[in-house]
Amino acid sequence: MSFNGKYSLGILLTFVLLALVMLYVFPFLSLITGVKTMTAGLFLNSRIVIWIVLLLIFLYSKLIEKSPITIWKDKEYPISFYIGAVLCMYFICAIGGALLNGLIFLITHEKMSDKLIQLQSIFKNNYFLIIFTCLTAGVVEEVLMRGYIQPIIEKIYNSPVLGVIISAILFGILHSTYGTIGQVVGPLFIGVVFAVFYKLYSNIKIIIMCHFLFDFVSLMIMNFIDIKHLSAF
Repeated sequence: MSFNGKYSLGILLTFVLLALVMLYVFPFLSLITGVKTMTAGLFLNSRIVIWIVLLLIFLYSKLIEKSPITIWKDKEYPISFYIGAVLCMYFICAIGGALLNGLIFLITHEKMSDKLIQLQSIFKNNYFLIIFTCLTAGVVEEVLMRGYIQPIIEKIYNSPVLGVIISAILFGILHSTYGTIGQVVGPLFIGVVFAVFYKLYSNIKIIIMCHFLFDFVSLMIMNFIDIKHLSAF
């Protein structure tokens, strides 16, 4: 298989596996366990499955592509840069995402995602699940979307812009299972912010920390506030 063929297959495999997990992991786990409603245990197992996807792509990159899963080598920066970059990106994502969700609400009047409302009950005061979920999203999604897919697309098409755009679009599409426009547009915007930063500074650890922080704050808000009464989240 050619260089482009191996990497193209890797991108397809990554997206398909993540999409299958997002769409079918809960019905599959329900079938195995016999649990018909969403529970904390069921959700925890679904996050473990996502780690398995990361392991499979790691093995594919190691054994088939003969390269590390994160193609770009991380550049090192002072601790002050890490802190500043994480906080800066967090506020860009939080403010930009809130404005986009507000705009979408004004245009479409769409309701809160039923899936988010359902998940709120299982996260309630379950701090282990909150932290594990944020860690899973931060590590797995960033290693695969930014660390793996973005550099490959740039390498195949010799276009940094395509690397940013396509990785962000795929990131947004994977969040479409939440069932609202806002839950696609918001992640797409965040995906662009993260992808641009990764291209400029080539440090996956900073993006993982920012992703973790963003999700952690969001889930803690869900933990203490009834999001059914929020027009935009």
